Amino acid sequence: MNRLISFIFALPLALSCTLAANAQSSCSSDGTRQPTALLERFINADCETCWADKQTPEPASGTLAIDWVTPGLRGDDAPLSAVAALDGGWRLEALGKSVPARSSSVFSQRSAGTGGALKLRVAHGLPVNDYIGTSIEMRGGGSGPFTAWLLLVESLPAGTEGTVVDRNLVRNAFSVEWKGAAAKRYEIRPMRIAEGTKPSRLRVVGWVQDAQGKVRAIAQSHCSGK
Repeated sequence: MNRLISFIFALPLALSCTLAANAQSSCSSDGTRQPTALLERFINADCETCWADKQTPEPASGTLAIDWVTPGLRGDDAPLSAVAALDGGWRLEALGKSVPARSSSVFSQRSAGTGGALKLRVAHGLPVNDYIGTSIEMRGGGSGPFTAWLLLVESLPAGTEGTVVDRNLVRNAFSVEWKGAAAKRYEIRPMRIAEGTKPSRLRVVGWVQDAQGKVRAIAQSHCSGK
């Protein structure tokens, strides 16, 4: 119990350290071009062949592809259970979609919307005790409300782990609602690194949706020196 209490109190400090390290490693969306669209690909963990399916839709230029693996009916016995996460089901629910029997995809074009332009920034620090500090920040855009999504993804080039396309496999995710008018909206959180993840392949991606569900801004981190 004492070790647990110590960890809980040490976590904010560890998070601060990772964000301080971020300043040194420059793991943020600063200086990167904002994607113009999202391609979210969903795979049911029961579908053994879906991961290596040559018919997997690929993103057009300027589009950011994200890969969610949802738990299947076979539970821990599902072929892709090792990389499945409940986050995919929650995202489908937010989109008003059902978990596919095999796989499915959703395309979202970035929209100018109303309320003026907004600027989105995402960032992350270095891993500490199986956690990594992450942040998402939005400036402008009017009064909202807005829903922000921040994802911790493992970037897997084609040919890695059996995939036939480049993937950004979601390893952790959260969403937050921002209400009311503000010049700046900000969320900072430690995110747990899923078992089996290679920390060197981690980065964060995020986007903001308005009250009509339109994607208003998209951002992805890049670590200088990689």
